Amino acid sequence: MPEIVYLLTNPTMPDLVKIGRTNDLETRLRSLSTHSGVPVPFECFYACEVRDSVEVERALHEAFGDHRINPKREFFRLNPERVQAILKVMAIKDETPNIEIVEDQVELEALQREQSRRSNFRFSNVGIPVGATLSFVKDETITAVVVDDRTIEFEGTKTSTSNAARTLLHRMGGALSAAQGPLYWTYDGETLAERRMRIEAGEEQ
Repeated sequence: MPEIVYLLTNPTMPDLVKIGRTNDLETRLRSLSTHSGVPVPFECFYACEVRDSVEVERALHEAFGDHRINPKREFFRLNPERVQAILKVMAIKDETPNIEIVEDQVELEALQREQSRRSNFRFSNVGIPVGATLSFVKDETITAVVVDDRTIEFEGTKTSTSNAARTLLHRMGGALSAAQGPLYWTYDGETLAERRMRIEAGEEQ
């Protein structure tokens, strides 16, 4: 069976990523998402097959140990892109699902509502001015311009960071019905999500 290491996010757990391993990603996602303590399903930000999932998981947990919320849990307060960058080096095969893995339409709609609520990002709260240029995290040649406190101009159209990210992810072969925009756009060398975390923590750049 494949040895898979995964990165999971959840819109009801802002700025947290779960780093774990499994031999059956779909079953693992369904199991975690149906837990009574989780209001909406988890999203798989990235997953890949590796040669030794135990060692890779241990290495990631140690590398990001200072960001770990609880030593008995696999949750870390950091941007998943940082972990993905390291994990890709060890990947044999990308196992990231192209669609949300949910039990039914009710769960899907609940997930989409939370994704939309979490995407209410204000540029003024993180010191990004109107006119600033954002870059897409998966291809920095793709850019958008901030036009007001909540929206950007992307390919000549005013839209949200989340809608623009979803459009680009679809072009790249994904089929996710929603995306958390702040995870996919960067400004001044950091994603919007990282910038928000840093500022909320009171840290200087």
